[in-house]
Amino acid sequence: MYLTQGLHRSLQRHPDKIALTHVSDGLVRQHSFAELLDGIGRHAAALWARGVRAGDRVALLAPNHDLLVRAIFACWWMGATACPLNVRWSVHEIAHALEDSGARLLLIDESLTALAQGLSLPTVGLEQLADEARAPAPLPDVRAAGEQMAAILYTGGTTGKSKGVMLTHANFWTASMTRGAELNNAPDSVSLLVAPLFHVAGLGRLIGQTMVGGTCITMAQFRPAQVLEAIETHGITDTILVPTMLQALMDEPGFQPARVRSLDRIAFGAAPMPPDLLERALVAWPHAEFFQAYGLTETAGALCINLPENHRSPEARTQGRLHSVGRAGLGAEILIVDESGHPLPPGEVGEIVACGPMVTRGYWNNPQATAGAFRDGWFRTGDAGRMDADGYLFIVDRLKDMIISGGENVYCAEVEGALRSHPLVSHAAVIGLPDARWGEAVHAVVVLAEGVAPERLPVDELRAWCRERLAGFKCPRSVVYVPALPLSAAGKVLKNVLREQARA
Repeated sequence: MYLTQGLHRSLQRHPDKIALTHVSDGLVRQHSFAELLDGIGRHAAALWARGVRAGDRVALLAPNHDLLVRAIFACWWMGATACPLNVRWSVHEIAHALEDSGARLLLIDESLTALAQGLSLPTVGLEQLADEARAPAPLPDVRAAGEQMAAILYTGGTTGKSKGVMLTHANFWTASMTRGAELNNAPDSVSLLVAPLFHVAGLGRLIGQTMVGGTCITMAQFRPAQVLEAIETHGITDTILVPTMLQALMDEPGFQPARVRSLDRIAFGAAPMPPDLLERALVAWPHAEFFQAYGLTETAGALCINLPENHRSPEARTQGRLHSVGRAGLGAEILIVDESGHPLPPGEVGEIVACGPMVTRGYWNNPQATAGAFRDGWFRTGDAGRMDADGYLFIVDRLKDMIISGGENVYCAEVEGALRSHPLVSHAAVIGLPDARWGEAVHAVVVLAEGVAPERLPVDELRAWCRERLAGFKCPRSVVYVPALPLSAAGKVLKNVLREQARA
């Protein structure tokens, strides 16, 4: 169970087949499997020359492209751990992840070098690393496998700071097998990787596609017109999209079903799918397989999949399965439990817990968070759900205080911490409100310090304060000032009351 295995297998079977294509503003770079493996080995040699060794953490800050893919695989090739970071983070957030991970080196896209100013960690541009990789002979693949750590992926911080999820080669391998057992992943498929590789969905799809010897297409940004062109030009057959991306594609003036006919499999998830949007997509792609996946960073990908037949079958629709996230996949076990951890009967709502070889062993350098995430060996997802008598899982709500905006996770405690750090703010509560474009929008309810009039702190000034400390997608889109926050008898903020007030 090593993540470079599929590359070696493909080298034997079809060395000249295109493994990876990068598309960007008219630029197209292609790599055969033979070229990709040679480049990965040479990149590993270049990392070795810079002092990276097996077990070291290597941070990566770059949008999706072929240089990033080669660098990630080079880490695995030499037994190092890849730590891809969110390119939308602030300098403060990046610095925290670098310090927390203890990364030996930061590999960065040259367009983002301004974010590295002031960091003490040695930093190398990905293009520079590619130049350095031309001279040395390729390193042999150590075939790091099993419980050796493959990646640390950082989640938003429910306690105000991001947590690093430790994911092993076995975690990713099993998650890919779980998906493949439910839906055959054909080796002749062409997969568009537009979901960021610093998210588990994007990275997991890269792994699954290379395992079977399929072709990957990388794009640095989701731009509807360019994505439509790439689908048409490169014969893309499958992709993962969050609902906002799917809507943007169909809203694009150049969208025509004939142009995107090659796309015959569309996965969606990461945010609630509006029923009318799904119906519209099913009409636009009458031949395509649609499926919803449910999983978390901590599960290295999907725990369960709602199969394509449940999206078009009249019987499945009658049974309400269109809005399910499916049944536990191969190797995964899912239960609905009460507050004490006892399993609940079908139909009752409780917390979703899971176990299986795809589940993380915990959070890097954070034993307290790790202990809190598990109960009797079961991972506590923090999501509320119910399961029917046939094992179909339905997500009801999130127990964790999290907002999903445009497919990005926003943790309220983190935003509240940034708001409260302003000297004129006394208290703050953050909630998610429905948003037609982003799924949910971040809304802040703020109590100013005693004696401070709202005129002393304009809303735009407070939002700018947050933008200096948080990624843009985490910053409140709307702010209201109130005299006090509604509290329960235990002193907890009643966010259900805030939601009712905001929607009134």
